[in-house]
Amino acid sequence: MRRPCVALYTFGIFARPSSDPVNDGFRELDPVNLRAVEVSDGFLGRSGYDGEPGPECWGAQIYPRFYVERGDGWSPSTLSKWRDLESIYAFTYSGIHLEALKRGGEWFVRPSWPPYVLWWIDSDHRPDWREGVERMEHLHDHGPSARAFNFKKPFDEGGNPTTLDRDLVKAKSRLNAERLEGLGLV
Repeated sequence: MRRPCVALYTFGIFARPSSDPVNDGFRELDPVNLRAVEVSDGFLGRSGYDGEPGPECWGAQIYPRFYVERGDGWSPSTLSKWRDLESIYAFTYSGIHLEALKRGGEWFVRPSWPPYVLWWIDSDHRPDWREGVERMEHLHDHGPSARAFNFKKPFDEGGNPTTLDRDLVKAKSRLNAERLEGLGLV
């Protein structure tokens, strides 16, 4: 039986070239965040990056039309699958990832585009980078809909506007913190 799950695509642009020392904090937190996501409740998988160690890359990595080349040839982005919206929210807005979000202004251009996009998929579907880019651009151009949305205006797997279960988010945040503590990552 196929079950719906949620895809997440994120995209940012460094304010300075990626090698600039101002980005040292990002480079230090990135591997910790990637490890934290892998042990998060509700996490189902993520794309790796072509030519880098780690998970398999889900198709050719491309960027949305908002991408501005700064001499690096790349920009920070992620593509992942999750069991539900509450799992993504719990990871994103707590723990080590929240610490990174709070410091984002040090590293990234303030976006005029949505920094992330969510959409529902079948559990046996593996989204690719092109799909993530298309959904982000759709969200930017048309606003939140069942096709592409954010946490401010989420949709359920049936395409209806919904709200997050805040008690479930809190429970998942606590569970994630316990897992990270057990691994010595906090």
